[in-house]
Amino acid sequence: MTQPLADQALDQIFRTARTYNGYLDKPVSNEQLHAIWDLMKMGPTSANQLPARLVWCTTPESKEKLAACTMPANGAKILSAPVSVIVAMDTEFHENLPWLFPHADARAWFAGNDALRERSAFLNTTLQAAYFIVAARALGLDTGPMTGFSNDAVDAAFLAETPAFKSVMISTLGYGDPATIFERSPRPDFDKFNRIV
Repeated sequence: MTQPLADQALDQIFRTARTYNGYLDKPVSNEQLHAIWDLMKMGPTSANQLPARLVWCTTPESKEKLAACTMPANGAKILSAPVSVIVAMDTEFHENLPWLFPHADARAWFAGNDALRERSAFLNTTLQAAYFIVAARALGLDTGPMTGFSNDAVDAAFLAETPAFKSVMISTLGYGDPATIFERSPRPDFDKFNRIV
């Protein structure tokens, strides 16, 4: 039976974790990128679709190319971060379902239905983007997720060879610099946005 995590872990992942606008001059290794994936892939997706496809920008050249696709303020964040990652969705994820979800003919649920595939790919990739943030925090890293970019530009610059892949989110990654964050925005109490029926 699972046990609740200690307060220190809950603080690190949620309560004191923040979205960072800048990072300390401390590298992030390829091994850490693999470790993030090895955690985030374990999060549930519908029928184990796992539609997220990640492009990790670690070189100055790749970060410059990505920064050119964003709003200027976001471009500056990308250029100063050790790593930036493009979280894209594979709109043909169903082709992998025979081995990812062998319990049923799940591929048939999506074949020939572009609208259903795109909606499902977007929803489940968004879930995986959240798992990415939690995994990075659990491993002692910080993130700066953003949507202020041109999807078309990112897709043309990084995903042109895989036209079924479409960008959903970008995030910076590294060891956050506390001097770059604002005071935490409001977080409402339960009764504000919840009801129990």
